[in-house]
Amino acid sequence: MKLLEIPNPPPNFLLAQQIALSDSVFTFYVQNKIDKKKLFNEIFGVYPARPGDVKLGTAFLPGTLARVEMYNYAFNLTTVGIVDIFTQKVLSVTHYPQTQPDLPKRLVDLATTIAINSPEVEKALGFKPSMNQAIMSSTRTALNKTKCERSMHLCVAPTFVQGTRALWAIVDLTDNRVVGVRWTNTGEDSLKTPITERRLQNENIADCFCDKVNQLNKYGWKMDYLLTSSDGLMISNVQFGPKRILNSAKLVDWHVSYSGTEGFGYSDAVGCPIFSQSAVVATEPPQIYDLVEGDSTVGFVLEQKYFSELWPAPCNYSYSQRYFFYKDGRFRVSCASIGRGCGNNGTYRPVFRIAFAGNQQNFFEWQEQGWKPWTKEGWRLQNSLTQYDKNGSQYRINTNGNEGYYIQPGQGQFKDGGRGDNAYFYVTKHHLDKDEGATDMLTIGPCCNTDYQQGPEKFIDPKPENIQQTDLVLWYVPQMKNDDTPGSKYCWSEAYYEDGIYKIRAYPCFAGPLFVPTKK
Repeated sequence: MKLLEIPNPPPNFLLAQQIALSDSVFTFYVQNKIDKKKLFNEIFGVYPARPGDVKLGTAFLPGTLARVEMYNYAFNLTTVGIVDIFTQKVLSVTHYPQTQPDLPKRLVDLATTIAINSPEVEKALGFKPSMNQAIMSSTRTALNKTKCERSMHLCVAPTFVQGTRALWAIVDLTDNRVVGVRWTNTGEDSLKTPITERRLQNENIADCFCDKVNQLNKYGWKMDYLLTSSDGLMISNVQFGPKRILNSAKLVDWHVSYSGTEGFGYSDAVGCPIFSQSAVVATEPPQIYDLVEGDSTVGFVLEQKYFSELWPAPCNYSYSQRYFFYKDGRFRVSCASIGRGCGNNGTYRPVFRIAFAGNQQNFFEWQEQGWKPWTKEGWRLQNSLTQYDKNGSQYRINTNGNEGYYIQPGQGQFKDGGRGDNAYFYVTKHHLDKDEGATDMLTIGPCCNTDYQQGPEKFIDPKPENIQQTDLVLWYVPQMKNDDTPGSKYCWSEAYYEDGIYKIRAYPCFAGPLFVPTKK
């Protein structure tokens, strides 16, 4: 067992670790239950717990709870414990198989050291790089035909930008070695200077939007909203008029793949700017503005933007998350990559988690004969053979008798530049006695799978459960392919020089479904 060590630790930092490690549930996987051999575990992080880390409605004073994350190298498993510092008790423990937490600085530095001392890296670059030339060293990755494939080992990719290309050094931190190097093309760019102003608001954003829940009441809609550590901007307790519509909705992951055959890329998360597991963070507050169509105000938008510090330079990312709420009861959950990323052949797969209110839900899919009910947990892929009703709905969820929502996936109809979602859709049973994503989640899926294995399938039991007349969770994973071709740029951004200053031109790729009430 290796404890987390940092210089000048904050108050109660060591105590939180000690409380967690004294709990038998937290330490359940510290040794092999069969042969009793001790397994290599390491505390990766100790953070102040935030509202998004605990069950909805849980009240606590700031500084009283801590989130402790431990990684098991042998089982590739993460354990998360919520610790009450004052009572010195563990309030909850969740074990996440085949999942990895955010890396501590020790491992980030180790990965970079391994990369810059690798003969493969030096040969590919033509020189030995320095520590400060590596970027993205803490972001998890994968590589086919190695133990990093499908994130079976703890692997990251220190990256070195050279001209219009980027060299990825795939480092296996389970075996402490470079398992491969790969080049990607980053495209032409004229931005040579970093943008550092985004740092200035971080503490204010954390205090106002991460550490406390905010309320919104507009055009008949009421809800809470909160910036989570790694699940983006979460909305919860959503009502329209007197009816409760959603328990919660959030953006769990961004999976970014740069090869359909070799399977390498990044697993990103978006969220709070400090004490966060996010690779791309909120650097400005959420925005609320009216949604205008023609001369009429038809609703409003709740939007959160996220940036890497040096965006739009190569190997830096920006994302947008938008919730649309209409006066007639419709709503849409959407997001976009705004580029630029680490290559011009990337596919972005964001993972939404959407939980409707009600415990007698039923789910349907449109087929030629009409609405066919789903009886078991499962998934579908939206493709050229997908059937829609006359209004473009592929699915329907009933939350109260025949009342509910039609679900219309993106087909390029939303006038936001989206070209169609090509989305994976999952329906899982919500177990009230388990934490299956209601609180802040770790990265739940590998970066680079090209099939349905994006993470939500983990919540479909080996024997899919009955999903009729019960609590359901919907998962939506669109797929957007970037493009830097002049005239058709998509999921892309670029800097250009004009009148003595650098300006940014963006080509976002928005995706996400529209929910339409079945009864108005």
